[in-house]
Amino acid sequence: MSERPSPDAGLLSPVRAGTAVEAVTSDEAFLRGMLDAEAALARAQAGLGLVPAPAAEAIGRLCEKIEPDVVEVARRARGAGNPLVPLLADLRAAADPSISRYIHRGATSQDIVDTAAMLVAARAREIVLRDLDRVLGALAGLAAAHRDTPMAGRTLGQHAVPITFGLKAAGWLLGVLEARTALREARTPAQLGGAAGTLEGLGPAGLIDAFAAELGLAPAVLPWHTRRTPVTALGAALAAVTGALGKIAQDVVLLAQNEVGEVAEPSAPGRGGSSAMAHKRNPVLSIMIRSAAAQAPALTAILHSCAATAEHERPAGGWHAEWQPLRECLRLAGGAAETAAELCEGLEVFPARMRENLETTGELSGGLGASADLVERALEAYRRDR
Repeated sequence: MSERPSPDAGLLSPVRAGTAVEAVTSDEAFLRGMLDAEAALARAQAGLGLVPAPAAEAIGRLCEKIEPDVVEVARRARGAGNPLVPLLADLRAAADPSISRYIHRGATSQDIVDTAAMLVAARAREIVLRDLDRVLGALAGLAAAHRDTPMAGRTLGQHAVPITFGLKAAGWLLGVLEARTALREARTPAQLGGAAGTLEGLGPAGLIDAFAAELGLAPAVLPWHTRRTPVTALGAALAAVTGALGKIAQDVVLLAQNEVGEVAEPSAPGRGGSSAMAHKRNPVLSIMIRSAAAQAPALTAILHSCAATAEHERPAGGWHAEWQPLRECLRLAGGAAETAAELCEGLEVFPARMRENLETTGELSGGLGASADLVERALEAYRRDR
């Protein structure tokens, strides 16, 4: 095999393989985010008269056209502990000597890497939110269509009093709605502070706002080099997304069991096959979503651990340890959301089987309580949020 590594195509993470979020969280996307941040910094400094406008324009053109070798940058990053140092070396080597001194002026590596991470996160979030909207639309349709469809309620794994499938779908709906709100409201601020967070060599405090505005990111009150709330809050929101979608997937796996048979995943050629048992139709969409939900909380715990060990004015290792877990959280949430949209939009529901199962314990005589009204309350909450 070649010594040059192949890209990580998601062989061991099928939930995100080939999804839209994968492309915007690639190594190339992170390097592009760093280049976008460098160009924006020069423009913001030019806007405040700190850098000549022609130099800022030239830096922007250079950042747009340069195509760094990702593998080489990654390997050379071992020398400095972060990928920006070799990327800057390539950028300066390609620049006209008259503008080279204005590249990265006054900034520190963490300013650019953190800002790139927030750019990647903001771009990925738009994709996740779009797919969550699809999930919500499908769930609202299921809740409305089945508000009066009786099925067995199940508590502690046993039949309880009857509910409706619409009420179950309404519960899924509210869970996803709350998670979407958390993700939508998580701030993605630009990072700018210089060597020790004082803006020494960078410019006045107003440069923070100008830099953020150039990138379409939120402005920070202060540099957050060792105040990692933006990362932990984003990670928590992404874990909430995978958790809400994982709840749906868990229920679908159980309801699709042969002996239950109340729902089925949407079929597709080659989907759900077994290497050993040709008769099986495995709930693979739900399985992939559940795999994401199982991983994201642990990755979020790493982010919180890093925040607690961010010493003084620059973390030594804790910051570096965030990069991969944050990216994986974005990928898992994005993959789970895209997969859940397909699952919910094509979910097959079998009311006759629900009634048949319900009658095995004779609980239908107990009534459905206020299930229909509860469904309407959930649908109204969804309509208000649109």
